[in-house]
Amino acid sequence: MSAHDLLAGARRHTIETNGIRMAVTEQGEGPAVVLCHGFPELGYSWRHQVSALADAGFRAIAPDLRGYGGTDRPDAIADYDIVHLNGDLVGLLDALEIQQAVFVGHDWGGSLAWEMPKMHRDRTVGVIGVNTPAMARAPMAPTSIFKTMFGDNFYILHFQEPGVADAGLALDVHRTFTKLMRSGVPLEQFAGAALRPDGKVRNMVDVVEGDHEVGDLILSSEELSVYVESFERTGFTGGINWYRNFDRNWELSARWAERPIDVPSLMVTAELDPALRPELAEPMKGFVPDLELVQIAGSGHWTQQEKPDELNRLMIDWLTRRFKS
Repeated sequence: MSAHDLLAGARRHTIETNGIRMAVTEQGEGPAVVLCHGFPELGYSWRHQVSALADAGFRAIAPDLRGYGGTDRPDAIADYDIVHLNGDLVGLLDALEIQQAVFVGHDWGGSLAWEMPKMHRDRTVGVIGVNTPAMARAPMAPTSIFKTMFGDNFYILHFQEPGVADAGLALDVHRTFTKLMRSGVPLEQFAGAALRPDGKVRNMVDVVEGDHEVGDLILSSEELSVYVESFERTGFTGGINWYRNFDRNWELSARWAERPIDVPSLMVTAELDPALRPELAEPMKGFVPDLELVQIAGSGHWTQQEKPDELNRLMIDWLTRRFKS
């Protein structure tokens, strides 16, 4: 089945939410499941899940999130903080006349999904984290922690300077996605590409411009072209602006950090994700009371695209047990 065929039955349209226009792909009828992508991705990243969820009796909704794809890209960095991003999801439900949904998130989208029951409990009936766990609020500003742990060249710190990483990733978008969208490998093999000869961490632009290629490309030529055409048009600034709000989000989250995640929750870890290691999800057992924790063997970071059948099986089984009579 081609990438085009996967979404042949879906509806692509634009809605108004929280002061922006948002491009949305949706398919199916039944309990609503909102699929939130990460960086640098699109609603298209959930193409394998949209049709599978629809066939299983759910209403699958995959937006291009703020700053990405067919959705608006405001100029101000502060317009990408978590209040705006999660407000977009509430406005999405309003526009589609949906009262409550299960929120599914991968990478940055996972951070949004886990905040939904804290920030907007009345709109959230469940959460599925894909690779990204719920995490307790840090004791200090995140960028200070990253600097201490990984040094100044860590990609999140490299992202903080407006225009720098944006330009580096946009210089050759085809090369960027060919370098980044690769299958998982054992951590020791990944370290060869992630570390410089002096042992310091490479930032994302260093990785893209380097000679290392670790793992197999997980995209067909057709799928790759979707990403390349989209990001050649939009650039990467919108998505990178999410990272530029790490400390702002930390400050804002003090308001709701102690609220519980008191909805049914599924956490799907990926054995070979070098950034979001499976062990990061273990502390969730202590503060997410209704939690199922499972792992997909052999998957790297791009789980919904690398191991779609395994993820679909886990999600649909859990969603059917918890939200269909």
